[in-house]
Amino acid sequence: MKPIFACLPVLFASLLGGASAMAADGLVKTDGILVNSAGMTVYTFDKDVANSGKSVCNGACLTAWPAVAAPQDVKPPYSVVTRDDGSKQLAYHGKPLYLFVQDQKAGDRNGDNAKQLWHVVSD
Repeated sequence: MKPIFACLPVLFASLLGGASAMAADGLVKTDGILVNSAGMTVYTFDKDVANSGKSVCNGACLTAWPAVAAPQDVKPPYSVVTRDDGSKQLAYHGKPLYLFVQDQKAGDRNGDNAKQLWHVVSD
């Protein structure tokens, strides 16, 4: 019996890791605002050009505004942007999507209208 129980922590950890990865893909609208599966607000950046396939938020910008990772199966109105480092970022109506590090809990919208360049996704 002990060998079976010995592997339970490893099995439990792998299941949690898989659940987190699956949950990270889901975006939904809550109170008219696009949020990720953890309820964290998602933003767009005015300097990104819609449908350009590029993000101009790099370096310190990307540290403050982490990119929303793209899942494998993306359907309109979502698309995928390939970042300069080769990573895949989710876009909505052609605009790359971001989180904001100063949002501490679900529902925070601290980044809305930051520098008049960052906006919650509400349409």
